[in-house]
Amino acid sequence: MMEWTDRHCRYFLRLLSQRAFLYTEMVTTGALIHGDRERFLAFDPAEHPVALQLGGSEPEDLARCAVMAQEAGYDEVNLNVGCPSDRVSSGRFGASLMREPERVADCVRAMGEAVDIPVTVKHRIGIDDLDSYEFLAGFVDKVASAGCQLFIVHARKAWLQGLSPKQNREIPPLCYERVHQLKADFPHLAIIINGGLTTLEACQAQLEHVDGVMVGREAYYNPGILADVDRLLYGEQGPAPTPHEVVERFVPYVEARLAEGVPLQAMTRHILGLFPGMPGARAWRRHISENAHRDGAGVEVILEALGKVRRPEML
Repeated sequence: MMEWTDRHCRYFLRLLSQRAFLYTEMVTTGALIHGDRERFLAFDPAEHPVALQLGGSEPEDLARCAVMAQEAGYDEVNLNVGCPSDRVSSGRFGASLMREPERVADCVRAMGEAVDIPVTVKHRIGIDDLDSYEFLAGFVDKVASAGCQLFIVHARKAWLQGLSPKQNREIPPLCYERVHQLKADFPHLAIIINGGLTTLEACQAQLEHVDGVMVGREAYYNPGILADVDRLLYGEQGPAPTPHEVVERFVPYVEARLAEGVPLQAMTRHILGLFPGMPGARAWRRHISENAHRDGAGVEVILEALGKVRRPEML
């Protein structure tokens, strides 16, 4: 989710669910150590619980960045061993690291020794020809021995040669059964499943086999899926927030960031998918897309767009 789940996106998603655990976009160790640290680490307190997801392969660098995450107030630091991007693979991290379970274990151990917050790992069920269950179980066993107690498993292998990152999200077949088997074989570990889940009903079904579910792009393109998470998956009482209520609660945040010099479009790009299938949804998207980038654009663009979508009580 690089360049997707930035701080503005996460604040918006938090308005839909108070309980879902949020993850940052993957941030490389080089970006934190040598780049604009404040840009990548900044987040609003309302985002809690929130984890910083790191990309890297050097234990010392990852430990330094884990300390930064803890000092910044993150609730968890997550090592990404699942991203199939060419840029990531050429840097010897992301999914390519699954070839080196010992190195991943060294990274996790160094991070765990440096911080008190949980250190977790996100990975695939395999890469290239290393796609047997025995390989997957051996990888998890090795990394768990270094102190990792929570694994987020994308239930697709990654082809690092021949497929684009987009194709790696769609072409390799999903194999939920392997993730279920991991939980059965490692009952003492927290196993979170990821990949291809687009409804809360599907998420509920997965919770019969694993400890949690991670939803990525579906939550971005169809954020309304999160509105019922607290009620259906966490047992919270009370009605889910309506899309109109979410937008109205987002406006003060937008006003505050505009005052800091953040362009309107940097925030509105995350909210375009909030009204799928509702009368006026296309007008909502069009108005924001055509006006948010204009010089001096402010919250009036959002409010004008909102006025084009019928409220549920008007239907």
